[in-house]
Amino acid sequence: MTPEERDAMAGEYVLGTLEAAAAREVERSLASDAALREAVAGWEARLAPLTALAPEEAPPPGLWERIEASLPRADVAPSQQRFERWRFDHWRPNPWKWFALGSSAVAAGLAALLLFRPVPEAPLMTVLLTSRDQPAWLVEAERGGALRLAAVNRQPVPPDRVMQLWALPQGATAPTSLGLIAPEAGQYSVSTTAIRPSPGMLIEITLEPPGGSPTGRPTGQILFIGRLSAASGF
Repeated sequence: MTPEERDAMAGEYVLGTLEAAAAREVERSLASDAALREAVAGWEARLAPLTALAPEEAPPPGLWERIEASLPRADVAPSQQRFERWRFDHWRPNPWKWFALGSSAVAAGLAALLLFRPVPEAPLMTVLLTSRDQPAWLVEAERGGALRLAAVNRQPVPPDRVMQLWALPQGATAPTSLGLIAPEAGQYSVSTTAIRPSPGMLIEITLEPPGGSPTGRPTGQILFIGRLSAASGF
């Protein structure tokens, strides 16, 4: 695929408009296609604000009864069932149907506004990979210094070792420690004034003795590694 085709497919995958077979193919490719992972992460970050527009709502009264009434009945002929469903759908007052249509139109308009308005500076992101190029952590960095990590494929850690997070800007001669990561952590956030996220910065997690590296430099195996770049799709 060309970069444009890959980005378009990633957008459709995040929006959920791909056919089932195409969506499964994208899911299989995410493990081995770093460019596709970055495209998907970019679209997820761009569309994430839309989730705030849909607060949780309790089902309307009588919803389950209406669903049950629309299901086929074993004691009625198929032709009669189709007629009853048609009569039910077309003549029973159903304000929620029009509410749903109106909500869809509003959501589409908001999505168009979000996609085509001027966008702020793209965030820096990367996917930390294992030595077998398997995704393990999604990293998002703000240029102000905050760094957020989310585990996508948690790996076991020996009980006598800890995970330590490091950052190495381009041109630097040694990485800077950003702290330890609890093995059970699904999400991790760190804000540091010692180093600012920048394009091309190397982010890595190493396996160290309890308490962290005794030398202030990585001493153990590199578990996961990736390089920050502007999120694709912005």
